[in-house]
Amino acid sequence: MKYLNLVTLVTTALVFTACTNSTLSKEEILKQTKQKEQLGKVLFFDKNLSKNRTQACATCHNPDAGFADDRDNGIKSMASLGDDGKSLGDRQAPSAAYAMFSPKFHYDKKNDKYIGGQFWDGREDTLAGQAGGPPTNPIEMGMPSKEAVVERLKENSYYIETFKTIYGEDIFSSNEKAYSAMTDSIEKFEQTKEFAPFDSKYDRYLRGEYDLTPLEDLGRSLFFSNANNSCANCHLSKKEDSEGETFTNFEYHNIGTPINHELRAVNGVKEIDKGLLANPKVIDEKHLGKYKVPTLRNVAVTGPYMHNGVFKDLKTVVEFYDKYNNKERTINPETNKPWDEPEVKETISLEELKAKKQNDRKVEALVAFMKLLTDKRYEHLLEEE
Repeated sequence: MKYLNLVTLVTTALVFTACTNSTLSKEEILKQTKQKEQLGKVLFFDKNLSKNRTQACATCHNPDAGFADDRDNGIKSMASLGDDGKSLGDRQAPSAAYAMFSPKFHYDKKNDKYIGGQFWDGREDTLAGQAGGPPTNPIEMGMPSKEAVVERLKENSYYIETFKTIYGEDIFSSNEKAYSAMTDSIEKFEQTKEFAPFDSKYDRYLRGEYDLTPLEDLGRSLFFSNANNSCANCHLSKKEDSEGETFTNFEYHNIGTPINHELRAVNGVKEIDKGLLANPKVIDEKHLGKYKVPTLRNVAVTGPYMHNGVFKDLKTVVEFYDKYNNKERTINPETNKPWDEPEVKETISLEELKAKKQNDRKVEALVAFMKLLTDKRYEHLLEEE
């Protein structure tokens, strides 16, 4: 489904009736939540909220591509192109699918680990916080200020009426309040089932609606077996074969990802990406080069991989992990050269990466299992590979 004319269509829709009661009933709360979700959906696709009116949230989180950035920017989405048509960061946009399940960024004192948050470094606690970043980021949507964003909102009569209906008649009396209302609505949209349907073949298998192939079944056994590999160390938040599994524990690890030299040749970045240490809440050097463990939901259709898009193929990622335990796994199949050195060597999570070496059939089986985690609406993308 495409959303090219969503803003125009919804702008002509009936404006909601204002709720005047200070205390809302359960029914009124549900109604208001639905209103926020609908408003958030319009905002998510509105390119007018970027400086040159060329970029929306959906540009880098395309709902037709696993809520990831599938644009070919000449470097095949290793990083997202900004609204100005030339700016490139040093990280790719993570998928917004299933992001709602990430807890607020916090430090787990017992396990000495940071958990949760949004972005690769967790610098925002919530989806609302994340939604508020790109509009005023100079290399993303490029708006000069929150005030400028609010002025764009006020160009649209639908926004004026709907914001007042949901958030109160005085919502535009403060740019800060109006901006927060915008991010709140986008968050509500990103918390809908549209972003997390849990209807992949794996989910259907758990419900007895799909039979695994022998290769998929082998991959499933390998994935959940700590005796064979290390997948479950970081990509599980519940017990084996639990419904509603997001396939990430929301922790931060350095897995030794090398620099993406092809990307940096274009974006001109020269300094080390500090990863979690770039989060202003984190000051301990032992977190240098760590990144948030991404969900494996839709992983087969949201490449390229790693925070910097350095690997193009999912099989390459599995072989990259295997190199830590398999002395024969010395060559990157995408370059036919030895694996590049890690950007940050000192903090690699070697304990979590310990596993038995995998032969080629086991690698193929793990890839087959991860393909099972593709939402039903994206299964056709697997056929296009």
